[in-house]
Amino acid sequence: QVQLAESGGGLAQAGGSLRLSCAASRSTFSINDMGWYRQVPGKQRELVAGITSIGSINYADSVKGRFTISRDNAKNTVSLQMNSLKPEDTAVYYCYARRYPGPYYWGQGTQVTVSS
Repeated sequence: QVQLAESGGGLAQAGGSLRLSCAASRSTFSINDMGWYRQVPGKQRELVAGITSIGSINYADSVKGRFTISRDNAKNTVSLQMNSLKPEDTAVYYCYARRYPGPYYWGQGTQVTVSS
């Protein structure tokens, strides 16, 4: 098992930036996939960005060019730099980790609110 702890959420104005970080309770070298989902009330959780252990990255179309995901296995962290924020980025952001073919592990979530 792995515990995940997010930090860095909060309030930003449209056009501003926030950085989310997620610290894992164990080494991430053997974790195949890490990243971020987000969820707004009444909607399904959606993938924002993911990064594999070999550095392959996937972004949601809605965040391409604005968000950047990075991973530091030496520090057991994954981060999400969010620039040019929009009100529609408002959501609870969840960090995830997965070792194939096992289950997803989730953080507790961090609120991101973008005001117009």
